[in-house]
Amino acid sequence: MNAVPPLLTAPRLRREEFARRRRQLMQEMGPGTIAILPAAPVRYRNSDVEYQYRQDSDFWYLTGFAEPEAVAVLVPERAQGEFILFVRDRDAVRELWDGSRAGTEGAVRDYGADDAFPSSDIDEILPGLIERCSAVYHSVGLHPEFDQRIFSWVNGLRVQAKFGLHTPQEFVALDHPLHEQRLVKSRDELGLLRHSATIAVGAHERAMRFAVPGRTEYEVAAELLHEFHRHRADISYSPIVGGGNNACVLHYRDNSATLHDGDLLLIDAGCEYEYYASDITRTFPVNGRFTKAQRAIYDLVHAANLAAIEQVRPGRHWDEPHMAAVNVITAGLVELGLLQGKVEQLVKQGAYREFFMHRTGHWLGMDVHDVGEYKVADAWREFAPGMVTTIEPGLYFPPGNQRIPAEFRGIGVRIEDDVAVTRGAPEVLTGALVKDADGIEAFIAAARR
Repeated sequence: MNAVPPLLTAPRLRREEFARRRRQLMQEMGPGTIAILPAAPVRYRNSDVEYQYRQDSDFWYLTGFAEPEAVAVLVPERAQGEFILFVRDRDAVRELWDGSRAGTEGAVRDYGADDAFPSSDIDEILPGLIERCSAVYHSVGLHPEFDQRIFSWVNGLRVQAKFGLHTPQEFVALDHPLHEQRLVKSRDELGLLRHSATIAVGAHERAMRFAVPGRTEYEVAAELLHEFHRHRADISYSPIVGGGNNACVLHYRDNSATLHDGDLLLIDAGCEYEYYASDITRTFPVNGRFTKAQRAIYDLVHAANLAAIEQVRPGRHWDEPHMAAVNVITAGLVELGLLQGKVEQLVKQGAYREFFMHRTGHWLGMDVHDVGEYKVADAWREFAPGMVTTIEPGLYFPPGNQRIPAEFRGIGVRIEDDVAVTRGAPEVLTGALVKDADGIEAFIAAARR
């Protein structure tokens, strides 16, 4: 087995990037408004055992602050400072158990807050910030318990309106302007997405070397995790490691079966590095050689993948990659005798959906299924430089489908790449990972010598 590759040089976001994001959002909000964002709450797995803490994506996007029990407040054109953080106080006893805290001084010094207060003082301070504003920007419904606190602060101010106190007249969904902003990635964000993709490519290569007949799906999953963790990354979603018939289960999670000679293995796995996700799927023969039927299906999905990627260009709309994949797949299924009829009519009827039942991609960024609308004013959104999408056509032939020839039953193939929109040709962030059938066979043969 080949030597383990060296560790990668890891990029980090600068404080200036977070400040730029806050300025951009506040320009969209305008004066006389306020935005309020709570940190993600701590969640418990059982008893007093916490899940590993992961900050809310919107909160981290604007602050870079990774601690719980915090609230970020943006007040455009506030004379005393536009960015306020409420954070946990320093506590020597709790820090002994749980690790260091930034405290109010650290919030200003290290995270660029103009002002910082203990979280315990929020009931006394935040209403005073709200009362000068005409609109409150907040993502209602994301953290229901915190919603009630905001409503109580605003209602308390409205009680005093009869005394001439100025109170907010409306709540505005923060999600829309903030998620539109997150949809288009900066140069630094694209660097982190490339880094996340590079780590995930290495993990998939490691899995291809390891996944020989007799190994189990969970052993392969462990190899993926090892490669993620050695680069200070974690999973961006639970890996799918489906051998044989299991590849036909789109969200297969058991990862418990033994891999057999003659099986295909579908691995859908990505990592998260510094809050930025990758999402890759590759399908390959466990013994290193495709059968004739496997190769026919694989080549068809590969052709659909390439056709879809070609459509990820400025000015083209969100549905074009999907329709490119659909047309290639439908024509291929007709050629293989798995569908009968004219391609154009079969596409119109959606006949391909029996074997290709999902969309061809989704936005990618801080979340693996990232924020951003797919339609604007009931029309498909046009691609613009800085957007990042996955491209993931697939074909699935469950073993119980008696309407298809026996040699195709139990074959499941998906090929997924992460693709950035540029001013010209699309940038395939995961392009370093082999995906043509000949290349896969050659890679496995060389890697397992």
